[in-house]
Amino acid sequence: MALNKLQQLDQNSAGVTLPKDDLRLEGLLDENGEIDGEHHVHIRHVDDGEWTLELVGEIDGE
Repeated sequence: MALNKLQQLDQNSAGVTLPKDDLRLEGLLDENGEIDGEHHVHIRHVDDGEWTLELVGEIDGE
């Protein structure tokens, strides 16, 4: 199991990095390994210490 460090982003948020290999498998990277386009993720707190991430196809108004 790979572990990723929780990082402070600013006063109001923290983040976890996603491995590029996983992003590549989802087709989210271009040929240069950069994020291809704009993508949004819905994050849900499921239980103590458990979250889910879901790639969202379109955002209302965009």
